[in-house]
Amino acid sequence: MDKNVIVERAKDYTARERDSGFRAEVERLLEDSSRGGEQGRAALGELEDRFYRNLEFGTGGLRGLIGGGYNRMNTLVVKSATQGLATYLIKTFPHKARTGALSAALAYDSRHYSAEFAEAAALIFAANGIRAYLFSGMRPTPELSFAIRSLGCDTGAVVTASHNPPRYNGYKAYWNDGSQVIPPHDAGIIEEVNRVTTINEMDREEALDKGLLRIIDREVDEPYQAMVKAALFRPQLIRDRAAEVTIVYTPLHGTGAMHVEKVLGDLGLRVITVPEQREGNGDFPTVEFPNPEEAPALKMAIDLGKAEKADVIMATDPDADRFGIAVPSGGKPRGEEYTLITGNQMGVLLADYIFLSLKELGKFPANAAMVNSIVTTGMQARVAASYGAECLECLTGFKWIADLMRRCDTGELRKRIVFGTEESYGYLVENEVRDKDGISAAALTAEMTLYWRAQDKSLLERLEELYIRDGYWQEFGLSKYFEGPEGPAIMAGIMEDYRNTPPAVLGGIAVEKVRDIKAGLWLYPQAGGGTRKGEPRKGAPFNLPPSDVLQFYLNDGTVVSARPSGTEPKIKFYATCCAPVGAGGLPAARAEAARKLEAISRDIRAVIDR
Repeated sequence: MDKNVIVERAKDYTARERDSGFRAEVERLLEDSSRGGEQGRAALGELEDRFYRNLEFGTGGLRGLIGGGYNRMNTLVVKSATQGLATYLIKTFPHKARTGALSAALAYDSRHYSAEFAEAAALIFAANGIRAYLFSGMRPTPELSFAIRSLGCDTGAVVTASHNPPRYNGYKAYWNDGSQVIPPHDAGIIEEVNRVTTINEMDREEALDKGLLRIIDREVDEPYQAMVKAALFRPQLIRDRAAEVTIVYTPLHGTGAMHVEKVLGDLGLRVITVPEQREGNGDFPTVEFPNPEEAPALKMAIDLGKAEKADVIMATDPDADRFGIAVPSGGKPRGEEYTLITGNQMGVLLADYIFLSLKELGKFPANAAMVNSIVTTGMQARVAASYGAECLECLTGFKWIADLMRRCDTGELRKRIVFGTEESYGYLVENEVRDKDGISAAALTAEMTLYWRAQDKSLLERLEELYIRDGYWQEFGLSKYFEGPEGPAIMAGIMEDYRNTPPAVLGGIAVEKVRDIKAGLWLYPQAGGGTRKGEPRKGAPFNLPPSDVLQFYLNDGTVVSARPSGTEPKIKFYATCCAPVGAGGLPAARAEAARKLEAISRDIRAVIDR
């Protein structure tokens, strides 16, 4: 971008940004860029990164580095996004707007500036005549979804960057059903955000005086906690045997401790929270990534678990929508070694337990179904089928699971969804929330642990039983970041190369067909590359919306998926494969699955690393 354009955009930002800290960052860079030499070139490069584009308000909202500039997360960018959302809401519900009946709920996590961004957004809603319900302190994302539904709000937002490193923050927008926005509302909101030139503003005192800002806490906290407990199947089992289980838990410096400790404590369970990670801290000082998917993030919890001889170690990410566990390794006494359970494995265990419990308790509904994303393990479909249930598929992102739940609510789909999950440690075990919920997953996992203990089994032993019945399934995820102005073009080029010349072989296994979800086409590399539009995936009762995803179906049943991330500058690959458990038992099946995935990974690396 031309230097003069960059400088003008930077000056425009400093004239509009009211936060003195963010404004000062850019003013210093402007001053340094005029000095010449190495310092000037470095400052100009930094200015270009902050101003070569506006931080995109995508289908999930905003996410980016914290700092001054139009390509950063800051007060001005959050205000502008909220103004666009408010304008879209007013246009969508004109009668409610005229009568002053519109409302929004806002929550935030422990990240730097989360509280400031959430209040700034609340005051923009208030200035537009939309009553804003703002939590008095940090709260989990699933509680925000619950609040929208329980308070009857028309929209909502949570300020969080989920499991990203400390220098990031984000803003996720929600609709009136408590789910993140999807078409057509996402496109409409984005259009209004891009049109914003004037931001309506109101100060806190005026908003409170006019009743347009309301601070909430216990009136949502207590019903949310009651709902989590009501979603359990066997509360009496927990009360009878709670003393048998020790749980070590970490919120990873985030929002989860308040609800996990309260809910599990009310059930009589012993919960020991990692003290160094209990309090909210946007620096996340004890972990490199506050993500329960990352083994190093659970190190302190596992160390404490060994000392306490824990039966299960639990973790939630900073906004407590993701949930992970570690359990004592097979054949080892508690306190010696722990095995991390993957997101796919946890989804299998929860699906099995939910369907089993519904059957045992005589509550199994007609047309029972679960939902998982297209990049989640194929094993879950086999588990569902074993109980006479269906496994529906959707695009990656929990908003698509919520959309299927909405379609069931309205009767558009004649299914009763009892569980939703995706491979990235997201689970939804109740109907009152429409986003992944790490709090309710923790409560149900505690109950599940006690149930299998009553059957003289561990979670690992139950998982192995399922492997023997349904085959050994293994998955991998592979990502590469492409940051900077050229990053999006590089990722787009990789996807186009795969589309235009799909591989005939991956990892030495023939590619039978390719599903291009963006184009709605199936491609057949082994048949000269021909295409057929709209061929349904076997067993799928509905079509998927267009999305920049490619899926390679190998002739041994392995599925490899590729998609650019919607929230970060990276391209992501997923693979799921199955190895039958034969005469060699589980060890041989594990070795065979690992061999296949390693070969596939090498082929992908050869493309993205060049």
